[in-house]
Amino acid sequence: MTISSSLNASVAGLRANASRLATISDNISNSSTYGYKRVVTEFQSMVIESGQGTYSAGGVLTSTSRLVDERGGLVSTTNATDLAVRGRGMLPVTTATSVAVDNGENPLLLTQTGSFRTDSDGYLVTSGGLVLLGVPAAVDGTIPNYPRDSIDGLEPVQINANQFAGEATTLVDLSVNLPATSTREDAAGDTETLTIEYFDNLGASSSLSITFTPTVPATGSSNEWTMEIRDSETDVDLDGIADVVGEYTLTFDDSRAGGGTLASVVNIGPGGAYDAATGALTIAVDGGPMDINIGELGSSTGLTQLSDAFAPVSISKNGTPVGSMTSVEIDENGYVRASFDIGINRILYQIPLVDVPNVNGLEALDQQSYGVTTDSGTFFLWDAGDGPTGDIVSYSLEESATDVASELTNLIQTQRAYSSNAKVIQTVDEMLQETTNIKR
Repeated sequence: MTISSSLNASVAGLRANASRLATISDNISNSSTYGYKRVVTEFQSMVIESGQGTYSAGGVLTSTSRLVDERGGLVSTTNATDLAVRGRGMLPVTTATSVAVDNGENPLLLTQTGSFRTDSDGYLVTSGGLVLLGVPAAVDGTIPNYPRDSIDGLEPVQINANQFAGEATTLVDLSVNLPATSTREDAAGDTETLTIEYFDNLGASSSLSITFTPTVPATGSSNEWTMEIRDSETDVDLDGIADVVGEYTLTFDDSRAGGGTLASVVNIGPGGAYDAATGALTIAVDGGPMDINIGELGSSTGLTQLSDAFAPVSISKNGTPVGSMTSVEIDENGYVRASFDIGINRILYQIPLVDVPNVNGLEALDQQSYGVTTDSGTFFLWDAGDGPTGDIVSYSLEESATDVASELTNLIQTQRAYSSNAKVIQTVDEMLQETTNIKR
């Protein structure tokens, strides 16, 4: 009966608009929720095959979907570990509960923004209990290869605020002028001494003692020196005297074109051979090899022999003593860097970005997090800024994707549609009442 179909269609309309009202209220209530993705209700008409000369109303069906691909604006904050993704991709997170259980099985969840702070165990976690996941760096700060289609390489990001760090000295650049008058006949042959501090593998201070002894000829000028390098940390004979770790004969050019520059370097004792291409020689200090750059042959930098003054012109080296961690920041490529009060920083983790073919097919969970489903497709871990993904912005959070003005407009439309369906039901009731009155 067509009147009954009208009643059923209007009842379906009431249900449909009630469902749309629920999504609108959810969107408005989360208009200030960081990272919230709005939900929309879509209507589909139902068509029932009608007989000749009659029409039966089929009514309406609804389906709801969350528009995960819609992005809110980014707002700046004062917390270095407030993170947002600018562009495609999502941050990998897991639950604090699974991390606390520590059974090695942390479920992969995704989010596009989060305010992460260290908890009592040093994990970067949001107030809602989402723990940031990342790939731990090796001791030298490099990121090892890890599977991109699995979470086997991901671990909860844990920051030890009380950690220390130091860097061993592996390179010394030496620029010293030796007095030309010391290699002439009748010179006193005084030895020139230079002490250089370096830092060992444990960040402790050690020193190299470098002596330059001139060769004094019977007549003329030799332009020749013997360079001896001793390491304060080595004393094989236990005689209280540091052992020699490098010994070389230095000969300087006395021609008008290249006067005072190195002409040759000959290894006459311990230590590695001089590399004329780089101007460096390698010595074995306690804890490992160290390169000493004394300058290339014919170069005016490095070691020279000019005038009558011994002058250490420049001494530069790498390495630092042990220092305390002062802060942690995450750069646009997802590298978690710890800064220390000695002026160095170290990479602790790299945060990849997770991408799926259909982000709107992800399962919506609490705390603006999402789970991978068959509708979303399989995930892949990208380096931030690589492939289709965007980059990571620290000191930022993503605002809600809700437009309150649009939602209020939809609210008015929904209210009118609901009232209209109710009016149809009232009309059908009056028509059925008239049919009943026929019998009277």
